[in-house]
Amino acid sequence: MKESRFCEIQEGASVPFHNNVDFCIGTGRMGLALQQEYLAQLKLVQEEIGFSHIRGHGLFCDDMAIYQQYRDGSGNVKEEYNFTYLDMVMDSYRKNGLRPFLELGFMPEKMASGDQTIFYWKGNTTPPSSYDAWRRLVTATLGHLMERYGASEVTAWPVEVWNEPNLPGFWKGADMEEYFRLFRETFAAVKELDERFQVGGPAVCGVQDELWIRSFLEFCRKEGIHPDFVTRHHYTTDFPQQDGHYGYAPLSDAEAGFTNLQSTRDIIDSFEEFRGLKIHITEFNTSYIPNCPLHDTNQNAAYIAHQLSRLGDVNESYSYWTFGDIFEEQGVPFTPFHGGFGLVANGGICKPTFWTFRFFKELKGTCVHRCENMVVVKKEDGSYCGTAWNCSRVRTGRELELGISLPAEVSGEYALVTKTVDEKTCNPLKLWHDLGEPSSLDEKQ
Repeated sequence: MKESRFCEIQEGASVPFHNNVDFCIGTGRMGLALQQEYLAQLKLVQEEIGFSHIRGHGLFCDDMAIYQQYRDGSGNVKEEYNFTYLDMVMDSYRKNGLRPFLELGFMPEKMASGDQTIFYWKGNTTPPSSYDAWRRLVTATLGHLMERYGASEVTAWPVEVWNEPNLPGFWKGADMEEYFRLFRETFAAVKELDERFQVGGPAVCGVQDELWIRSFLEFCRKEGIHPDFVTRHHYTTDFPQQDGHYGYAPLSDAEAGFTNLQSTRDIIDSFEEFRGLKIHITEFNTSYIPNCPLHDTNQNAAYIAHQLSRLGDVNESYSYWTFGDIFEEQGVPFTPFHGGFGLVANGGICKPTFWTFRFFKELKGTCVHRCENMVVVKKEDGSYCGTAWNCSRVRTGRELELGISLPAEVSGEYALVTKTVDEKTCNPLKLWHDLGEPSSLDEKQ
């Protein structure tokens, strides 16, 4: 089946397109940034794409070792903070041209009110046993960063309070009122340290997101709090079916997802005092599980291209989850291709979706055309650059032919450069399959 579409671009054309593809990228827990392969993948992503911020979990988890307790000579329990690993991680991020989008969580074990944890690495997801201790931890950490990197620099780093508190696995009982208390206490502590910090939440994902966003803003109105931005997450598959090591998740209707994102915008704008407040999507991908084969495919790359063409319509930014496959929610990956979230597979192998981001990074200039299959911009030097995709939720066999007419001088000389990602080109998953799917690649492979 072949389908043809044609568009003619007029001189002086200009259409809306908010392209903030390079604002933020996701990572696994922060402690993974101490690994060599993690840093190699991050360096590759920054050299080829170049993001300005990075966001991940686990700032206060025990593997970062920030929160400590000891007994003094009289047997009294004292608090202290260890920033050794934090400094290493932040130095690495800054060396790669990144600012952190700071997610405050999870709970240090010695401060936690319970023993509920999540993931292979056991991030504690209970409220603090003492909110005073939590406030001291937050201000001590931010204060240290300000001393090390400068107050004007660090106060420009966005601060997000917790991760997905509307899910009981990430916040005990998905207790809304308790999360609101955490937000109030954290917001006050950060602002007391320095008013310039930009603080937001509630970082919800999926379940009852409209209820949570509205209730969050009602709480802020009642408490006289004015968050600097709102955060939420955006995943676009239905529930996965588990089969062995993998979870197979069918893609959901993209329009339903965009409608859901619009609902957040509408809720915020229904509050006069919060109207126009920026929305940051601090996580998005197709599937929300790190063992979904879809993530490694060209189908994922095409679907994400369509997402990137629209996500800026009502959102300030949108952070892909994640840049690389050094990631351990369900344990250390067994193979280089295992359905991981990353743009880069272990071994420094660029997946198809990596190139989606690389292509969209080039779409800087005046947008002259945007449709369901293509975005074209005119650059300052007068050249045109576009990205096109053939996207479907299930395999259809459709061949899509796109034609485009651009303004040009008859006597001029022109060059057309094309870069292609398809089943034959930039398909490392197929190559790995053809190699016999080795669990460990040698240098030649």
